[in-house]
Amino acid sequence: MQVVKYVFQPHGDERGQLVALEEFKDIPFRIKRVYYMYDTVDGVVRGKHAHKTLQQILVCIHGSCKIRLDNGSEKKIVPLEKPYEGLYVANNMWREMYDFSPGAVLLVFASELYDESDYIRDYDEFLNFVKERKNNGEN
Repeated sequence: MQVVKYVFQPHGDERGQLVALEEFKDIPFRIKRVYYMYDTVDGVVRGKHAHKTLQQILVCIHGSCKIRLDNGSEKKIVPLEKPYEGLYVANNMWREMYDFSPGAVLLVFASELYDESDYIRDYDEFLNFVKERKNNGEN
């Protein structure tokens, strides 16, 4: 499994830092939705789903968290600890966000508007979906 972690260019001086992100330049898709998670309770795991078509970039803009990625045959844990790092999460990838530090804010850029039919919320269904796509020669 290839994990793609972006390092965004911070611009700063004695006043502080700024990171500007643009679709198709810093984000590899058209941004159709932006949301963020905060005040995550200790021990909670967020996500626990995959998407059929949606792509995401996750940026922990404050604090830190871990992302568990699973493509159906391989699993990886990726820490997000810097506000100028972004993790690309492709479609057909199970994701779980956890181990949020106190005060953590996880910002998500999504390639599609919210569509419940794009979600796979059952892990066994996800494994079957990935297997079926592989058998059909799809990624």
